[in-house]
Amino acid sequence: MLGDDEFAAWFRLLETPGVGLERARRLLAACGSPEAVFATPPATLRELAGPAVALALAQLPAQYLARLAAARAWLASSGDHQVLTLDHPAWPAALLQTADPPLLLYVQGDAARLNQPAIAIVGSRHPTAQGADNARAFAAALGGQGLVVVSGLAQGIDAAAHEGALGTPAGTVAVVGTGLDRVYPPVHRGLAERIATQGALVSEYAPGTPAIAENFPRRNRLIAGLTQGTLVVEAALRSGSLITARLASEAGREVFAIPGSIHSPQSKGCHALIKQGAKLVESAQDVLEELQGTRLRQTRLPLAPPANADPLLEALGHDPVTLDALMARTGWPASELAVRLLQLELDGFVARLPGGLYQQRQSV
Repeated sequence: MLGDDEFAAWFRLLETPGVGLERARRLLAACGSPEAVFATPPATLRELAGPAVALALAQLPAQYLARLAAARAWLASSGDHQVLTLDHPAWPAALLQTADPPLLLYVQGDAARLNQPAIAIVGSRHPTAQGADNARAFAAALGGQGLVVVSGLAQGIDAAAHEGALGTPAGTVAVVGTGLDRVYPPVHRGLAERIATQGALVSEYAPGTPAIAENFPRRNRLIAGLTQGTLVVEAALRSGSLITARLASEAGREVFAIPGSIHSPQSKGCHALIKQGAKLVESAQDVLEELQGTRLRQTRLPLAPPANADPLLEALGHDPVTLDALMARTGWPASELAVRLLQLELDGFVARLPGGLYQQRQSV
């Protein structure tokens, strides 16, 4: 569990204007921890992050104390409220294989669900009756087979998917675009409470964060990143669900789509995905068989690092490799690998590739 001062340092780093996730990763790799970032001499910070960010880091962000107090109050208000950082045992390893992973997650409920096999089910906020029924049925069947159903708590297909998964052994996870002290849309307050007791609510946004339009497309990368695949049930051509599907594909995850009537606008997005290579599915078994085949195609080759060489570079070899493969080769936990890979990336020895792959740039 994070100490109070440590949490305050994390919170301040991520709240500082102009820092952002990528620059925060670089600062953490160079300094070692958020506390160390703020203890770094200004001249060094200017070299690491530029003069504007160095100046911002030297000042408390606007409303920082009030927002920190709100976050602390939320954490203290219930035993199932917690915050996860990269080195937390419950940190979802699947997110480390994505291009833009968060550095801090707020969780209400069972954080262990974040590291279990999972499927995202997403779609239109205004589905047909058949589409909502399909979402519930697929979620119930896949949850019954041990896949945690992940969605975004939105109206329509998201809500139907959560409802279908509630009561299954695997349960459901809702990734939201607000602070976890708020429910959006408000009509889903009861649903959110049920999810927290039979799964988990997750957000990278601090308690107190309201519903802001640009946060919802960004949360889609977490929905895609937490799962082995994304199933789009119904979607128009301009649906945000297609963003989730694209992000899943870019992260090397499977994309599934349910076909519909050629006359229905809510089927156009699914048909477009199928034309682009998404798997056409007619039953939950189609999804299960594809995911099982994907796991069988993955290889994990143990590699014993020689002396006098960086063991992680040795484990990387020379071909692109997944984080899962590196975990198997080294025996190191995902959190330790993430920190070490980031350092090697910043040093120029490792490249992060699309699909959650890593590759050695040069031997040492």
